[in-house]
Amino acid sequence: MTTIHTAAPATPAPATPAPAGADTGSATQHEPGTAPDHHDWEEAGDAWGHAAAEWACLFEPYAFDIILAMADRLGFGEGCRIVDIACGSGLATRLATAGGASVASIDASPALIDIARDRCPAADVRLGSMFELPWPDQSFDAAMSINGIWGDCDAALDEAFRVLRPGGLLAISFWGRNGPLDLRGAFKAFATLSPPSATEGMVRTNAIGKDGVAEAMCERAGFEVIEHTSRVSTMEWPDAETAWRALRSSGPAVPSLRHSGEAIVKEAVVASIEHCRDDRGVYRFRNDHRLVVARKPPLDAPPAG
Repeated sequence: MTTIHTAAPATPAPATPAPAGADTGSATQHEPGTAPDHHDWEEAGDAWGHAAAEWACLFEPYAFDIILAMADRLGFGEGCRIVDIACGSGLATRLATAGGASVASIDASPALIDIARDRCPAADVRLGSMFELPWPDQSFDAAMSINGIWGDCDAALDEAFRVLRPGGLLAISFWGRNGPLDLRGAFKAFATLSPPSATEGMVRTNAIGKDGVAEAMCERAGFEVIEHTSRVSTMEWPDAETAWRALRSSGPAVPSLRHSGEAIVKEAVVASIEHCRDDRGVYRFRNDHRLVVARKPPLDAPPAG
């Protein structure tokens, strides 16, 4: 997911067994992560699921390039236990499962979770908060989040750290600030036509795109940063109406639609994307897509400092 994927602690889920192979014998007790006061995971889930089919079919393919980069680093293979945090409609979960991994996933949107379950019947797909993951300590070899953990979501990284085994890998992605930024015009239109409270939230969450912010967040949670790299995300739609339906399906569109009305928002967004239309009428968007990879220190790692 993108910018507004915010959440507050969910009602604790019933105790469930760890995925096959999880090392629970040495698990330590851990208090669930504490979400910022302004996060409401159910409200965020409703926003991101307001046009779930359009999101799944028209927008979520933006992540293919970054998922391929994650697969190369995390290993979507047999015997790998992966948790997909803020999984959306399950594209990354589906690809990791197809690679042979054992995958568990969580998202705040009931509508997107329904699609993810249909797409990924072999995965353990849950509705809930990324600030309170419903799996035991040290359950996974790797954790990933495709544009789901943002600038004020430190507590979600605390939870990712908890559920990873020592030596486990984390990969998170987010929009960068360099290179192509074709989506900027549309999201600026959403922000301009939203109430001030919504734009303040967008500024907070998008802060992760600033140099060094993602790395610092990972380090505060206890991770060792291994790599910061990037890909170019490419999205293509055959005409303006399809492009509008795709962009409208994103969470950041919701405050503007409620505040200013669909006709006004559509006019502004379609005007903002005209520069992305080629000679055949295809709307092609390219965007700087960042990837940070980090590791939970192994048990034999020397103390920091």
